[in-house]
Amino acid sequence: MKTLKHIILVLLLVMLSTQLLSCAATPAKETTSVAETPDVSQTAEETPVEESSPAESEEGEAIKKIKEAGVLVVGTSADYPPFEFHTQIDGEDTIVGFDIAVSQYFADSLGVELKIVDMSFDGLLISLSKGDFDLVMAALSPNDKRKEVADFTDILFKTEQIIIIRKEDQEKYTDLASLAGVKGGYQKGTVQETIAKEVLGEEVGIGLTKFYDLITELKTGKIDCVFGEGPVGMAYVSANDDLMVQDVGIVSDGIGFGGAVQKGNTELVDHLNQCIKELKEQGLLDQYLKEAVELAGVESFE
Repeated sequence: MKTLKHIILVLLLVMLSTQLLSCAATPAKETTSVAETPDVSQTAEETPVEESSPAESEEGEAIKKIKEAGVLVVGTSADYPPFEFHTQIDGEDTIVGFDIAVSQYFADSLGVELKIVDMSFDGLLISLSKGDFDLVMAALSPNDKRKEVADFTDILFKTEQIIIIRKEDQEKYTDLASLAGVKGGYQKGTVQETIAKEVLGEEVGIGLTKFYDLITELKTGKIDCVFGEGPVGMAYVSANDDLMVQDVGIVSDGIGFGGAVQKGNTELVDHLNQCIKELKEQGLLDQYLKEAVELAGVESFE
């Protein structure tokens, strides 16, 4: 009996040993083998995914965002008649001017309200880049430096460069040579700042934030001339009998000015350019300028 039990036990041990040897000979299957791991590159080829640049991904979103907000926010510096300035309408202080009228056309084309934000000129592009505005309209010339931080619409208006002087100095300042070393003023961050520094010298000119402060400095004798543009000069002269506009032969590139939007917002630029095309075809730009000149109290600027 014991012998039989011993034989059965030996057989069981032999069978168990055989199974163990079989398991050792067959490697354990890994939970994630190389063959079972999906080939990402192959999958990408089988299912193409359209890639888009940051600018492309934003296309369509800019105008959509404005429409959803129900308002076009425009930054300006309202001290520059007849382009943007304050006046009283029905007893209320109102920002008006050529650029404002154009901005209203832009807003109407989008079916939204217009909101004007007034601030110092030299901070406009900084605020635009931060997203505080959708657009800047402030007689802004699209020079190379500004194009680095913003995109511009087509040109809206071109004007000549002049100086404003006291009438008593009419015979004193007649050309560029007569201005050498003269204490003159300009608005900070403008094209006129560059012109003034070239004409007067780097250390002679005085830059202020608001244009009307320059006129005050001129009238009180603290400076002898103010650099500006033709229509703007005439607007201030019309309100100050002791001042005059003098053409001293300043040569500029005649670049003109337009609106500025955030860099890369080509969708909004294209829309605004279409509006500008319509404005030109309908003769509305001339109408807006005429109305702005009348509001500013300027008889003529030609």
